[in-house]
Amino acid sequence: MAPQTASIHSDANIKLSCKNLWVVYGADAKGFFEHSASFDSDALADRMMQQGHIPAAIDVSFELQLGEIFVIMGLSGSGKSTLLRGLSRLVEPCWGEVLFDGSNLLEATHQELIEIRRHKMGMVFQNFGLLPHLTVFENVAFPLKIQNVPVNERYEQVRRVIDLVGLTGRENSFPRQLSGGQQQRVGIARSLAVEPEVWFLDEPFSALDPLIRRQMQDEFLRIQQLLHKSIVFITHDFLEAIRVADRMAIMRDGKFVQMGTPEELIFNPVDNYVAQFSREVPRTRVLKAHQIVEPLNGDTGDIPEVESETSVEKLLPILAENPRGVLVKDDSRQPLGIITPEGIVQSLSRFLQTDSDNSDAAASD
Repeated sequence: MAPQTASIHSDANIKLSCKNLWVVYGADAKGFFEHSASFDSDALADRMMQQGHIPAAIDVSFELQLGEIFVIMGLSGSGKSTLLRGLSRLVEPCWGEVLFDGSNLLEATHQELIEIRRHKMGMVFQNFGLLPHLTVFENVAFPLKIQNVPVNERYEQVRRVIDLVGLTGRENSFPRQLSGGQQQRVGIARSLAVEPEVWFLDEPFSALDPLIRRQMQDEFLRIQQLLHKSIVFITHDFLEAIRVADRMAIMRDGKFVQMGTPEELIFNPVDNYVAQFSREVPRTRVLKAHQIVEPLNGDTGDIPEVESETSVEKLLPILAENPRGVLVKDDSRQPLGIITPEGIVQSLSRFLQTDSDNSDAAASD
């Protein structure tokens, strides 16, 4: 099997589990697996290509935790959007499992799949897909109308999600009367109207201008803080990925090259391909307070406190006004240690040197 796959185990906190998933374009692609209980995925992918098939997702495995944002990145053509469509069976996988609450989606009947998509999955794509002849309210209400949700209940649900995405007052506008960012908010509201348990987002902000894109990321994170959805998020922008991801994976040629937290991928890239993605990322934006704390030493009664996940970028102006340092506390409000201006300089120097060493090593592979 391919390297860099996730460890699969039974866990009540796992919302969706993708196991050894293959999506292959070409006639009778499932025939490659009929007589193979086990196989070398790289050799099999090579054989497929030699016979004119296109393996778009190769032996992919990962788990999506409850309330987690799992980001998948890769260059154009790496297979990330195909993988997302395979998870929802908009594209049919030819091998593997997609376990949703313990049930294999690849074994679901056509009608069962329709019901799952209508009631448990939300999808947002790069192109907004709004119906131009319907108002904002009608676009958001459309999936609920298909579900035959009673009118009063539908009205309340639509009002709630329109308010959630900040479009109150634009209910009677048509898509042509909205900005790109507002249109994307309508798409998000329509997806949320069915109250999905899993949310699939395929480069939802990539068509937007940079400033609007940043605002939509803020809006997305605000909504996630309120709703705690389990999300698979596709992007090609590493800065966007590190902003929204709890964990992430880098794809190349249909395979996961590396998977982990953004910090793990930035400071410990497995090869030059992964290192290239993060080369321009400001390290102060990635490093967190808990990674650079020093042991407590002396009185800390009058110095400011920060949370363990505070970025170094946010710490710098605080330290500029507090030369004695800041006290770092964990989620239980217990002290982890202290960060001083001198200590942060030493820590940054150490991390940046490690980063440089990793990049040099990866480049020489």
